[in-house]
Amino acid sequence: MKKILPILAISFSALMASSLSSAAPHFNNDERGFDGPRGNAYGHMKKDRDFRASQDDDDIEDRRRMREQRGVKRLQQHKWQTGYVMPQHYRGNGYKVEYKDHNLPKPSRNQQWYKINNDYILVNSDSNSIIKILGL
Repeated sequence: MKKILPILAISFSALMASSLSSAAPHFNNDERGFDGPRGNAYGHMKKDRDFRASQDDDDIEDRRRMREQRGVKRLQQHKWQTGYVMPQHYRGNGYKVEYKDHNLPKPSRNQQWYKINNDYILVNSDSNSIIKILGL
């Protein structure tokens, strides 16, 4: 057992040393003067593919922007009515207002004022139903 461990260690280190010495150096394609095994003949295809990809990204971005604009217009045209449920999109803190700052009646327990599209809307916090609407 005492002789096996040093023999294994020496053979392992010899194996590692031989694998390091046989590794070939890596060259950058530009240093060798060509763009790979096919040379420059296919370089234009990569440029075309990159151009198409950027065009597709622009088209996707334009469609997303148009969808958002349609959604904003639809939400701006929304007519609030008492008894309706407040859409979840508007339940964030960005739409909440303090009644004192805007001269609104004090809300009861579990009620909150929201300002949406120049309307003040009083909402029941438990059921998210609209209780009162004050337009500007």
